[in-house]
Amino acid sequence: MRYFLTLSYRGTRYAGWQIQPGDPSVQETLETALSTIFRQPIGLTGCGRTDAGVHARYYVAHADLPEPLPPSLLYSLNSLLPDDIAVYSVVQVPATAHARFDALERSYVYTIALRKDPFATETAWLFPKGERLDLDRMQEAAGLLLRYQAFFPFCKTHSGVEHYACALTASRWVSVPEEQRLEFHISANRFLRGMVRLVVGACVQVGQGKLELADIRNALDAQAMLKKSWSVPPQGLALTGVKYPYALLPDQAQLAP
Repeated sequence: MRYFLTLSYRGTRYAGWQIQPGDPSVQETLETALSTIFRQPIGLTGCGRTDAGVHARYYVAHADLPEPLPPSLLYSLNSLLPDDIAVYSVVQVPATAHARFDALERSYVYTIALRKDPFATETAWLFPKGERLDLDRMQEAAGLLLRYQAFFPFCKTHSGVEHYACALTASRWVSVPEEQRLEFHISANRFLRGMVRLVVGACVQVGQGKLELADIRNALDAQAMLKKSWSVPPQGLALTGVKYPYALLPDQAQLAP
C-alpha cells in the first residue's frame, strides 16, 4: 500500500533531500531506517529537492510499504533516525498518489537575523547591518514578482529545466521586530533550482540600493540574468508547507509545538 510520510529536518549536515553519491542525504537516512524496520529495501519519493544546508519544517514523501504496518512504526522510525530528522505521520493514500507530482503549492520562508543569536546560527542568515535595509523597497521588489509568470533571472545556470514558468501566490517580507529578524515568505506551484535564495539576494540588494526595481523589472521582461545576481546562504531557507488536492495530511499548524 502507498503511504505519505510527513516530516521535518534540519538540513545543516546533509547534502540536501536527494541521495548524493558519497554525501549524506535526508532521503538516504530515511530509506535506511525504513529498510531496517521492514527488513527489505524501501524507496522514498519526496515532494521536491532541497539544496545542501536547506531545512524543511514540513516535508512530504511517499513510499510503498508492506502490510500490515507495525503498530509502533512511528516510534521505531523516530528511534532510528538522528535528532535532526523527525517523522510525524504515516498516512495511507490512493495507490496513484504522488508526493511530488500531486503537490499544488509549496511554501518557503527565508529568515534573516538582524542580531547575533547563538540559537539561530544554523537556521538564519546573520545580517547585522539589517537596520540599513529599506524594507519598503524590498517589499516593492517582492510584490513585483507576482506580476510575472516566468523567472529565468532567478534560476541557477545549467539547471536543465524545460521551462521557467511558476505560478506565484505569495511573495512578501515580514518584519519581526521583537525578535530582530526579517522573513521572506513565498509560495508557488513550483520553484526553479536556487530560485528563492536568488530572489532574496535581489531583494536585499534593492534594500541596500545596489539594485533598482527597474533592474529586476527589465530582467524579468527580457527573461535575462540580473547584472548583479546573488544567491544568499542556504541556512536561512526552510520549506514550510506543501498543499495537496486531498485532505489526508496534517498541516504545518497541526504539527507546530
